Amino acid sequence: MSGPQTSVRDRYGSVERRLPPHASSVGEARRLVHDLLVDGGRGDLAETAVLLVSEVVTNALLHAGTPIDVFASLDGSGLRVEIGDGSAHLPTRRSYGTAAGTGRGMQMLEHLVDDWGISRSRDGKSIWFRLSRAEAEQEMVSPSTSGHGDPGSDSIVVLLRDVPLLLHAAWQEHAEALLREYLLASLDAESDVGDGSDPIQMHAEATDAIAIAELAIPRVFWEGAAGGDTGDTGDAGGAGGDDTMVLESGRLMMEATEPRVTAAVIEMGVPLDSVPHFAVLDRALQAAVTMSNDGSGLAPPTQPEIQQFRHWLCRQVLSQAEGAEPEPWTGGGGMPSGTAYPLDWDPAPVAASRRALIAADEANRIRAVSAPLLAMLGYDEPGELLGNRVVSIIPERYRQAHVAGFTLYQLVGRAPLLGRSVEVPALRRDGAEITVRMTVHVEPAGGERSVFVAEFAPLS
Repeated sequence: MSGPQTSVRDRYGSVERRLPPHASSVGEARRLVHDLLVDGGRGDLAETAVLLVSEVVTNALLHAGTPIDVFASLDGSGLRVEIGDGSAHLPTRRSYGTAAGTGRGMQMLEHLVDDWGISRSRDGKSIWFRLSRAEAEQEMVSPSTSGHGDPGSDSIVVLLRDVPLLLHAAWQEHAEALLREYLLASLDAESDVGDGSDPIQMHAEATDAIAIAELAIPRVFWEGAAGGDTGDTGDAGGAGGDDTMVLESGRLMMEATEPRVTAAVIEMGVPLDSVPHFAVLDRALQAAVTMSNDGSGLAPPTQPEIQQFRHWLCRQVLSQAEGAEPEPWTGGGGMPSGTAYPLDWDPAPVAASRRALIAADEANRIRAVSAPLLAMLGYDEPGELLGNRVVSIIPERYRQAHVAGFTLYQLVGRAPLLGRSVEVPALRRDGAEITVRMTVHVEPAGGERSVFVAEFAPLS
């Protein structure tokens, strides 16, 4: 007579492990959960569970930089997984487009699990989810939160004056893309980040600084854009991350103007332990920008105003922590031309056109203009515009929206104006404004490069 048989229920169990803040921990966490499911007779859940564990552990690795606690248990109702880290910052569901290289972890949780939530404590937080079948059929669920842990450290209040809300929204997404790419490049090279720092710790500290700014500065969304999660309309002049400003794509040129897109004063609370992280953020992003400009990165060229905003934000935290007075954002101080690079694109058709055409590259530099465009704007020779940035022909009150929109299109494909005929003001050489009807399309320029061609038609 054969011995006692082990039932599926008898094989149910759990696994718990503390993993180091290292890239190899993603694979280790996947293996732990996979083996638990296979040994417990629920291999049908393995593919979905392993995918979700990868996303959550990767987020903890990138954004916390602390040891990662993995706990998974299997019983008759399915699988429960908890991933804990030492960061007090809660993850947020972002409005990234399909082209984004980051930000989809929370969306995956909402779609694939039966339930999920966040438990917060003094030591950090845990993200948990329950999975009972390979493809959950429930509607999207909102995260359940428990605990309201006190970060447990003293803070300072940093006053940010004349904050450009659109520029901050674009900078934040660009900064996160650059940091992630820079971290992965550093890990691939099995090297430090140039100053003896640990790449993962650097990323965690820089991300902490970004998260602090995100909590304080009102959010801005473009309704109808790619990934267009809009949120609730709020007052752009408010001071706090709970305010939200929504720009409707159909009224973008009326709404995305100064002073509506600038907050006069924002109070940003910064824990004392996090103050040095703004120096890390400034240094890391500068290194990432250099890597991108050298052609060794995939991120799009960084607009000068985006770099200047980062430096201003970090300097305000560091200087005010030492007792200095707040310095308002002044718009970046000039319009540098940016970095030129070769294109596999022929400017001759634009230059010879009988229509008023202007073409710009991904660095926002003007690459070609037609004679009718020059005449419309009061210029005599193409050389007076070629090499300048497009902002040189845009009225100042629209420049923030232009730089932010240009950056977000390159990052996540948000293009509320692309392919549409819209009325916009243009700035002539003599400083006068004219209103034109503008239509923009994109042309390939070799490899991953593109050129943006705009046609201006005068209004009768």
